[in-house]
Amino acid sequence: MEKIILGIDPGTNLMGYGLLKVVDGKAQMMTMGVIDLRKFPDAYLKLGHIFERVTGIIDGFLPDEMAIEAPFFGKNVQSMLKLGRAQGTAIAAAVHHGVPIHEYAPMKIKMALTGNGGASKEQVAGMLQRLLKIPNDEMGKYMDATDALAAAYCHFLQMGRPESDVKYRGWKDFINKNQDKVSKRKEKA
Repeated sequence: MEKIILGIDPGTNLMGYGLLKVVDGKAQMMTMGVIDLRKFPDAYLKLGHIFERVTGIIDGFLPDEMAIEAPFFGKNVQSMLKLGRAQGTAIAAAVHHGVPIHEYAPMKIKMALTGNGGASKEQVAGMLQRLLKIPNDEMGKYMDATDALAAAYCHFLQMGRPESDVKYRGWKDFINKNQDKVSKRKEKA
């Protein structure tokens, strides 16, 4: 079975995108890049360009699903509003094409890739490069592209692993609720 996942890292100056192809349970990078919005002086023209470019990417690669990074909560309300509009426009392009959308918090994406929810963009990019065996010359100069690819890879890791309804309050609680998974052998002191 083959599946294509489009990852989007929303931005108001640079919007990252990355595409993964999943074949037989293995992910490989198809492409990644940025949508450069810096040349548009008007916020609404930026949104129009986002819609056109995301639509073009969807038409060109026919993704089965889209993974998008959720906006993080910053102190600047105006920045948050602009970022939310950019994200919403990319989502609208996917909805317009019938592409299912999955949203992931930045911390969840970082945790899925590096095991550290506070990982730097460079650490995430480095881990992606190792996992997907991306040559240095294909890494690009903008971290927005690797952040988008990271969103797609996070979704790839989540596929077939539905979130459990069972919540745990730490390791002791997990052990108490999962006795069948606990090794019965004695530890040597």
